[in-house]
Amino acid sequence: MSRSGLLEKRIGELSSGDGSACVLQLHDIPGGAKSFELIAKFCYGVKMELTALNVVGLRCAAEYLEMNEQFGEGNLIAQTEGFLNEVFSNWADTIKALKTCEEVLPFAEEHHIVTRCINSLSMKTFSDTNLLNWPVSGSNSTPSPKNTTLWNGISTKTKTQNAVDDWWYEDVSTLTLPLYKRLIQAIELGGMKPEKIAGSLMFYTKRNLPLLNKDTNHANSGSSISVPSEADQRTLLEEIVELLPIQKGVTNTQFLLRLLHAAMILHASPACRESLEKRVGAQLDQASLEDVMIPNMGYSVETLYDIDCFQRILDHFMLMDQAAAASSSSPCIVEEGQSMEGDQHSLTAITMVANLVDVYLADVAPDVNLKFPKFQMLAAAVPDYARPLADGIYRAIDIYLKAHPWLTDSEREQISRLMNCQKLSLEASTHAAQNERLPLRVIVQVLFFEQLRLRTSISGWFFVSDNLESSQNPNGNLALTTQDRAVGIDDVRERLSDLEKECQMMRREIQKLVKTKRSWNIFCRRKPQHSNTKLPMPSV
Repeated sequence: MSRSGLLEKRIGELSSGDGSACVLQLHDIPGGAKSFELIAKFCYGVKMELTALNVVGLRCAAEYLEMNEQFGEGNLIAQTEGFLNEVFSNWADTIKALKTCEEVLPFAEEHHIVTRCINSLSMKTFSDTNLLNWPVSGSNSTPSPKNTTLWNGISTKTKTQNAVDDWWYEDVSTLTLPLYKRLIQAIELGGMKPEKIAGSLMFYTKRNLPLLNKDTNHANSGSSISVPSEADQRTLLEEIVELLPIQKGVTNTQFLLRLLHAAMILHASPACRESLEKRVGAQLDQASLEDVMIPNMGYSVETLYDIDCFQRILDHFMLMDQAAAASSSSPCIVEEGQSMEGDQHSLTAITMVANLVDVYLADVAPDVNLKFPKFQMLAAAVPDYARPLADGIYRAIDIYLKAHPWLTDSEREQISRLMNCQKLSLEASTHAAQNERLPLRVIVQVLFFEQLRLRTSISGWFFVSDNLESSQNPNGNLALTTQDRAVGIDDVRERLSDLEKECQMMRREIQKLVKTKRSWNIFCRRKPQHSNTKLPMPSV
């Protein structure tokens, strides 16, 4: 009663004048029986040790019991407040104190202990651990014999650890989601770089979202750590997505795609999935094929992989690329070479996306449930200029035609228009010229461009020869000797003879294919016409 204003008042109200005993129940004291036991020791002069793990509970309980200076100098409120200031000067102790705030959260919030812990941690994240020699809890902070020196017989650590930007990631990842979210928001307001914030969020998510780790089942098979419920994991994922920096390229693309996959499994909100798809679309050029092969999680599973999701991601990338191209083409004063570098970067990005789309189409093409409109829409989303070489899209088309032999002639024509025959390599052109799955028009077009390429190479050869002659005769008046001219003419004739033979062989192949296709088409057309009529008997 001499130390607590609350106890003095409550006991005075309950006690009677006859000296009988009174019973006082304190069910809502912060920290419960454990804190009250320590307070009782303090009141009776028993030695009590203040630590980072009990100071928050004692500070809240002392405030609840009104143990201020009016009831004795050096009362519990003053002592716990002084010790808290010492805790705030140490990183590891502040982390411990913040964790204990969960046990007495309403009281800790009321007395601003949570806010003070978060502000203290936020300021320390901007500091260098080597300069301030703060102890960092973690496996890397354990001193080794090689890093110790003796000073007056006392073993001291020369360096805590090599200072790196992510030294605080592991410690804050042990906080609960509400406290961690407030800490990240405070760090962001303090001006922390988005890359560091994204790094901390990735570390926290990988540690606290078991679904995000590929080896979760193996890791937890022999441990007693409880796995969070699906609802808790869904809440965590949606909160993390909201905290991710909005700047392009700050968050790893692979991590974003893994989050998107987890969001589909956990049935996260449509807004969460849409946000992830837009973030991935903004930096799709950094994605790999393995990352974008997201299995279909829909109730009506048509295809093995979620083609619609990849289509939305690709559409968002194309919209951003078009917007960037429009802004760069607007009249403005720029330094020389600046716009060219931006255009080159944009072209490189869309070329990488085009390659990704081609290999993606080749991987999903064998799926017999992949409808023709989806394949066509996905392939046509990338403009022709983004494909410097058409081998990738030709390979995807060939696989799709092989897996879908029931396509009509019209659909084969439409799907073949997706590739530019002029951009096929020599190897791909050779394969296409002999590919019976392609329409005849495409095969003829491939052979035509091959012949055109040969003519262009001949013209280039003559151009090089003329330049060599001019360089050997700078005055232009000296003529080649008869012998040299004869040798050159013989070489040209030999080269022309070889090219003529190749062209003749190609023409024969075209004629064979045309005859085969025509005979087959005539047979197919005539057969239905006479199927229900009797043929006249030939006259003898």
